[in-house]
Amino acid sequence: MKNLDINNIGGWPRQAQIIFCSLVGVVIIGLAWWLFVSDKRTELEGLERKESDLRTTFETKQGRAANLEPLKQQLVQMEQQLQQMLRQLPSKTEMPDLIVDISQTALATGISNELFQPGAEVPKEFYAEKPIALRMVGTYHQFGAFVSGVASLPRVVIMTMHDISLKPKGKNNKDAVGGITPNSPLELAGTVKTYRYLDEEEMAAQAPAEGDAADDKGKSKAKKEEN
Repeated sequence: MKNLDINNIGGWPRQAQIIFCSLVGVVIIGLAWWLFVSDKRTELEGLERKESDLRTTFETKQGRAANLEPLKQQLVQMEQQLQQMLRQLPSKTEMPDLIVDISQTALATGISNELFQPGAEVPKEFYAEKPIALRMVGTYHQFGAFVSGVASLPRVVIMTMHDISLKPKGKNNKDAVGGITPNSPLELAGTVKTYRYLDEEEMAAQAPAEGDAADDKGKSKAKKEEN
C-alpha cells in the first residue's frame, strides 16, 4: 500500500483498484443516505405517527357513529319524558288558583299568614318561576301538615325555599332545658318559589328574546375587545 501512487490510480494492481473503488462506493452511498434518505426517514416516521393518530381518531368516530342512532332515540325518549313531567306542572291559567290553594292550605292547617305576597314571574327556558314572599306563624306539626297538604294538591307543586328562616315566635317559647316544645309557635319567613310550564306561544316568544340577549352580549364583548 505504501508503494501505491495516488496520482496514478490506473497503474495500481487490480486488487488495489477494486478495494479503492469499493471504498469510494461506500463513501458515496453513505453521503447519499445522509443527505437524502435520512431526512425522508424522519419524515416517514412522522407520517407513520400521523397515520396512527388518524386511525385512532377514525376508530373513535366510527364508534360514535355506530352509537349515534341509539343516542338519538334515547334523546327523543328523554324529551318526551320531560314534556310529560312539564305537563304535570300548573299552566298559566292554573297558576292564580294554585297560589290561592297554597294560601288556603296554610290557613286550613291553622297557620297564620302574616305575609303572603306573590311577586312577578321570571320566565326561563321552558318554565317560569313565581317568587312568593311570606311570613307564617304556626307550630311544628302545623308546618308539617301544611307541607303534606301542598303535596296532595291535584297539580304537581314544586316549591323551593330561598333565604328561609325558622325561629321561635315571641320570647317565652322555650322549655326549661332551652328546647322548643311541639306546640311552641314558630315564625317562618323568607321567599319560596313555585313553578309552572310555559305554553308553546310563550316558548316561541322566549326564543327571539334569548337570541337578542346573546347578540347584545356578543356586541358588548366585541366592543370591549376593540377598546
